[in-house]
Amino acid sequence: GSPASVTRVSQRGELIVSVAVPIQRFRAVLGSLLLSTQGGDIDAIVRAERIAIIRVFLFAATVTILLSILLAGTIAGPVRRLAAAADRVRRGSNSREEIPDFSDRQDEIGHLARSFREMTNALYNKIDAIEQFAADVAHELKNPLTSLRSAVETLPLARSQESKDRLMEVIQHDVRRLDRLISDISDASRLDAELARIQADPIDLAELLRNMADAANERSAVEEASVKLTVADAQGSRPYRMLGHDIRLGQVVSNLLDNARSFSPADGIVRVDLSREGRMIKITVDDDGPGIRAENTERIFERFYTDRPDGEGFGNNSGLGLSISRQIIAAHGGTISAANRLEPLADGGHRIAGARFTIRLPAGLGK
Repeated sequence: GSPASVTRVSQRGELIVSVAVPIQRFRAVLGSLLLSTQGGDIDAIVRAERIAIIRVFLFAATVTILLSILLAGTIAGPVRRLAAAADRVRRGSNSREEIPDFSDRQDEIGHLARSFREMTNALYNKIDAIEQFAADVAHELKNPLTSLRSAVETLPLARSQESKDRLMEVIQHDVRRLDRLISDISDASRLDAELARIQADPIDLAELLRNMADAANERSAVEEASVKLTVADAQGSRPYRMLGHDIRLGQVVSNLLDNARSFSPADGIVRVDLSREGRMIKITVDDDGPGIRAENTERIFERFYTDRPDGEGFGNNSGLGLSISRQIIAAHGGTISAANRLEPLADGGHRIAGARFTIRLPAGLGK
């Protein structure tokens, strides 16, 4: 009176499933209905499913292998080459290791390779700059040390008090020169790290220049040129506002003012002009000095290069001021250049009326 099922195997090993269902009328069993599969039907279905699963597995395995080969050739291989090149750069000390060039690729690997190459080139350039800076420092320190040693060795041999006093003046001058050199060298050596570490703040260049000009005029001596500041009108409530380091920018302006006043006559005027050129802030510092020789307009920004007036004592400047100024301006995303200021003559020609330093800095507060 209840359904039943049975599974059996034929003599040929074929699986046969039979199901019996009773036929009832008012709970009286009148008969039964028996259904059985033919031998081999279930085996054929199971075999077909197994074959389908194997096909899917083989297809997935083939796709996986092909993708692995593709990824190994396009990602793993280049990354392995970049890692090996980085290890060679880390271990190498005698030669420059070349980073593999994948710049033709527009994917992440190409971007990574370009970043690696730029980083490595910047590292090598920094190493070269440090080596050159060390060589320049050694050369500049050697001159006053040689003079100092000569004066010290000669001092015991001096017979007259006048000769001893003159040698003592030489010794004191060389000591002051060494102190100035060491201070400027220390300032230049830590400048990059300091600019990268200090957080940039909003600066109003108009206010900064006014304070610098007032301070320069207040402490000026009688025989020094005066400073005149001109701020051009510009659109906006604060058109000369920017992000930067006020102390370092003030150092640049102070250095330019000191240089301009040292070259200008006592009755001269150092003119400082502030204006806008599109999205750039322009600062010009003009003096009434003899100007700059044409071949030296770029050389004056080299480390330890000095070209001072004839009346100024030798060794009173380290030659690092303009080099440090260019470094500071470049760190702020700007440029500094030097040129001669020309005035027309009655005969149609012109004469050099002084030197002009031009600074261009990006305006605004960034993003």
